[in-house]
This record gives sequence, structure tokens and C-alpha cells, in this order.
Amino acid sequence: MRMQRSWTTGVLVGAIALATGGWLINQSGDASGGESRRLLDEIHRLISAQFVDEISSDELYRMAIDGMLDNLGDPYTTFLEPRDSEDLRFTTTGNYGGLGVRIDVKDDWITVVQVLPNSPAVREGLEVGDRIIEVEGESAEGWSVDKAVDTLRGERGAPVDITIARVGVDRPLAIRIVRDVIQVAQAQGFVLDGDVGYVTLRGFSREAKEELVATLDRLVEEGAGGLILDLRRNPGGLLPAGIDVTDLFLERGKSVVETRSRLDEQNYLFRASSEDRYADIPLVVVVDGLSASASEIVAGALQDHDRAVVVGTTTFGKGSVQTLYRLSGNNSMKVTTARWYTPAGRSITKDFDRESALRDLAASAVAISGEPVAARSEPGDREEFSTTGGRTVYGGGGITPDLVVYRDTLSTEEQELRRLATRSGAIPRNVVFRWAVEYSNDYDFDEGFSVTQGMREEVWTALVAAGAEIERELFDQSQTYVDWLIADELAGAEFGEVPQLRSRVVRDAQIQVAMDLLMQADSPDALLTVAARVAEERGADGADGADGADAESGESDGDR
Repeated sequence: MRMQRSWTTGVLVGAIALATGGWLINQSGDASGGESRRLLDEIHRLISAQFVDEISSDELYRMAIDGMLDNLGDPYTTFLEPRDSEDLRFTTTGNYGGLGVRIDVKDDWITVVQVLPNSPAVREGLEVGDRIIEVEGESAEGWSVDKAVDTLRGERGAPVDITIARVGVDRPLAIRIVRDVIQVAQAQGFVLDGDVGYVTLRGFSREAKEELVATLDRLVEEGAGGLILDLRRNPGGLLPAGIDVTDLFLERGKSVVETRSRLDEQNYLFRASSEDRYADIPLVVVVDGLSASASEIVAGALQDHDRAVVVGTTTFGKGSVQTLYRLSGNNSMKVTTARWYTPAGRSITKDFDRESALRDLAASAVAISGEPVAARSEPGDREEFSTTGGRTVYGGGGITPDLVVYRDTLSTEEQELRRLATRSGAIPRNVVFRWAVEYSNDYDFDEGFSVTQGMREEVWTALVAAGAEIERELFDQSQTYVDWLIADELAGAEFGEVPQLRSRVVRDAQIQVAMDLLMQADSPDALLTVAARVAEERGADGADGADGADAESGESDGDR
């Protein structure tokens, strides 16, 4: 697979538009537009001299740039100041300088929710549940995750002094940690019951393909006869990485994605450069409302070529390509330079209305794991296309799965428990997290533990002690939700990231459907047959599960 050399500035298909601003105006170029530039200078001088409030020249230039970009109507064309550029570098490489912890806000304190292996945090003895109460002598009470990110990340070799409060320790602990390069795993996986291999891919950085291949090869060696590729919450990343991942599952020469631009050098049809590495293994791709850009390239190409069955809910709908241009002062511009199309010729771009999206979010149901689940959606009048085998797929509005499966949602009682406890300051997940840290310190148990009545009683006591104004009857009626929290937080506190992920997966409605399909199919063709039969049994839209389409919020924790 070859890439045009002119794309080496850095081509991205990431879904997240960073917050932007800037002061730079390009003074170079030819004489065209000279009258407009003179007019802009005149307005600038007039506002600087005569406006009732004093505004600096830099601020006026920032306003001009912000207004120009805003009027493009494209949320992905953005000006990146140095800090934003660093965030983008982390997105595309998966590496950053930091401590090696994941953090979240718990009870108004920045709290360690995971310690990454082989990291400075491990070497200095940080533990899950540690509250960071001071950083470089400054109180961290009330800090947001973003502020903690800015403060704790830094150059490799630079030390940072923190003070922590730890469960079971009666005094604060002062720790100096020397930052190091942290590489966040892109792919993680394991074999589930029925010899089904499961792998989740977090992003499309330069290392994505290498990590995915290593994980998939291991699962196949361990006996996986079918594979689940989980692209939920995957916002995309580098275009070449998305193409490389797709290439793993297609025969040499098959089309992957086509980019179309007004620039001739960015009009290109990308094809698979190698044979299908897992040709005889049936594959299910799981997606949701936060699967975007490169995730949609993978799902769209494998769906169009009938290589995989797509399960879940409609994807984000980002069908454009951005090119990164370096500017002076360590600033950058991310500019939309092309649109991309699936092998069947589909553009999957979804029109985005921020106000309606916020309204939908406010009216959404809640998944048992806490994410919002928006109203059920249908293909409507979207343009129809055909896959290689003649199946109908849709353009516009994201990738619609072959089998629409919704997340399990909270019952009326469980939503009321969550609402009342949160309103009284005892957020259930936070309370259960603190309880789980203490429980894992006091008791020994193995990864296959079951939630017991004794655990539920302790959680009830913890909620009451935290001030939750709820009735015991409501708590008992919410056992499914409570048990989910207990199992999830205990797995994370005692065993770490992968066992916690396994605990979530085995209780996930969308993954269960994927597993059921794979356990009935011994080849990719057989999987398509099984999926078609199941879709027919479910009705015209192939939908099942909770009454809502997925529009999930992102993870609230951050990597440090």
C-alpha cells in the first residue's frame, strides 16, 4: 500500500475537534484578496483606536481567526496552540511524558483509578484509590481532570512532588516521581467462553496495527475460532493506521477507502497490500455512537466487502480527512483537505447540530455503566448502497450496523436511586469505588469472585454513611445496578485494567450478541448467514435490546 508523499505533513481522521484559539494571521501569498486584507487592517486599526473598551492587537487577531474558522462551518478545521499540538501528538502516537496513572475526580479530589504497569507510578508505589491532595505544594482540592493533566504531564526526567492520602494510612504521604515516557496500550484482548477472541482497540496511533496484530495472533494461538473487534468509543486517529488495520482482514488488492479532494495529490484509492491475515476466522466488529473516523473506515470497508458483521449502534458519522500543517511559534493548523468514501462509494458524514445533540443528551436514558443512551434512530431516507454480496447498507449519518443492538439501560428504580444518591452528594460509583479499595485491602479473593449479599450490605452502609437519602426498598430494587458497580470496581481495585475490562465484557449485551453469532458460525460466510437469519427474526431493522440508540459520553478519567 503506497501513500502520496505530499501527505507526510500528517494526515488525520480523528473525531475530536480540540478547543482552539490563536493570534497568527498569514501575511504571505499572492496579491489576490489584497482589497479584503486592506479592509481588515482598517477595521483592526479602527477598533484598536476607537472602541469603548481597550482591546489588545493580539486579542483582535485571535477574534479574527476564530471568526474565520467558525464561519467555515467545519468543526475539524482548527488552530492548535502549543498545548493543543501536544494533545494531538499524544493522540497520534499513544505516548506522553507523565507518571503512568489514570485519574478521575472522586468526591472533589483527583483520585488514582488505575496504575499503569512498568511506569514511574508503579516504581514509587502509587496505588488505586490514592487521593492526590497536593502537587508541588499547591492544594489539589477541586481540581478538574484537565487541570491535573496539565500539571502532572511533563518532560521525561522532570520530577514532580505530590502528596497523597491513602486508605488505611493516618497521615499524608509525600512522594517525588520522576516523569518518564508513558505508552498507553492501544489493543487489549483475551479469549472468552466458546473460544471467542475479544480485542478492544482504543485508537489509531502509529502503533495500532503492531499492537493489534500481536494481540490477535496471541488469541488465535490460545484457540480463538472467532474474533470480536471492539471499536466502541474509538474516536479515530491517523488515516494510514486505519488503512493498515483494515488491510489485516481483506484480500490483497481490495479497496479500503477512497479520498476525494480539490487537490489532485489527495485524490487516491487505497487498496489492501497484503492477504487477509485471518482469512478463515469469522469476525464481528462492534461499534457505537463514539466510533468515529478511522473506526468508521474499518467498519465500513469490512461491511462493504462482507468480511465482517457489524453489531451495535450507528457510528459517529465523520467522513472527512484532516492534514496537519506546522506554523511558527509551535502552533499548528488542522485543516479538512478531503472527504473519504467506503468501497461501495458511501460518504458516511453526519450533519451535526450541537443544540439538538445537547437536547437529545438531556432526554436520553442511562446505560447500566453510566453512559447516556439516546433515542432509537432509523435509516430513514438515507441513500442505499450494496455490499459485494448484495446486502443493503446506507450512506450518510454514520455506519449503521448489520445488527442493531442497544446497551442495557437502568430501570426506573435504578435511575431513581442514582438520581437521589447523587443529589445528596453520594454519587454511587464514587462511593462504591472507595468501598472497593478498602474491601480489596481487607480481603483476599480471586478474579472469578461473585457478588455476595454481604458485599451489598457493606455498600448500603457506605451509601448511607456518605449521606445518600434513599430508602432501603429502592436499594433492594436496584440490585442489578448495584451488583454491576460492585463487580466492576472490585475487579479494577484488586486486579487492574484487563480483569476489569473482562468483567465488563462478560456482562455487556452487545458483546453477548456478538459471541452468540460467532459460536454459531465456523467461517466468515457462515457468520453472514447466521446474522441474516437473526436479523430476520428480530424484524426489519434487526434491532434488539434496550429502547435507545447509543450516544455515549467519553471516559471521564485521564492519563497522566
